[in-house]
Amino acid sequence: MANDMQPSAKLASKDVDIAYGHRLIVENLNLAIPARRFTALLGPNGSGKSTILRTFAALLKPSTGSILLDGRDVARLSTREMARKFGVLLQGPVAPEGLTVSDLVRQGRYPHQSLFSRWSAEDQQACDEAMVLTGTVDLANRMLDTLSGGQRQRAWIAMTLAQQGDTLLLDEPTTYLDLEHQIELMKLITMLVAKRGKTAVAVLHDINQAARYAQHLVLLKAGKISAAGAPLDVLSPDIIEDVFKVKSVVFQDPVTGTPMCIPL
Repeated sequence: MANDMQPSAKLASKDVDIAYGHRLIVENLNLAIPARRFTALLGPNGSGKSTILRTFAALLKPSTGSILLDGRDVARLSTREMARKFGVLLQGPVAPEGLTVSDLVRQGRYPHQSLFSRWSAEDQQACDEAMVLTGTVDLANRMLDTLSGGQRQRAWIAMTLAQQGDTLLLDEPTTYLDLEHQIELMKLITMLVAKRGKTAVAVLHDINQAARYAQHLVLLKAGKISAAGAPLDVLSPDIIEDVFKVKSVVFQDPVTGTPMCIPL
């Protein structure tokens, strides 16, 4: 199950090693991200989830191997091209001081503008829609530094959506969000995938949340893939114990039919 290459892959890594200095974090990664699906990356701290996401976004360069987007090496894409194709949300993003939520969301449109282009109706519509989808319209004129952690996170997600990239790369997007807004975000991602044809990849920590909403799971351990596939195919007590060192019972969610893990 370690090789998950598929013809319909939107994103794929081919024989990828990723290192920080001399320390190898990810080794021989061959992973395909299915197009127009929601993929969740799961694993314990230090398993390489965020490192892989940053490499997919071309923010880290592999030591060896290549990252392919629609079969094309991302190393050949310009920064502007990457920003148009990807909406990226990293952990702990930082904005310049003095920005309102509206100012932040507008920054998502910069990749679509040239040096002399003016703010267009299309730009405004993209920002307005992103704020509606994330429930941040009422926060538009609020300064970012006056918001709660959850409100700021939703503002950053709105900026990411305003980019209108076909592929969303989200590193722990539910951070700071209360349960209601976590569920709203998961439903939003599934809607964007189902109705807008987006491809979404998110680093998540909640196994049951990932199993309920994502169609494709990748379980990572020490920089390598332990299992990849549909939730029903990869979430078993043996795999969970191998990856997370926790014994569990896995049964069918009575509401959704997806697997549910209960630690023992």
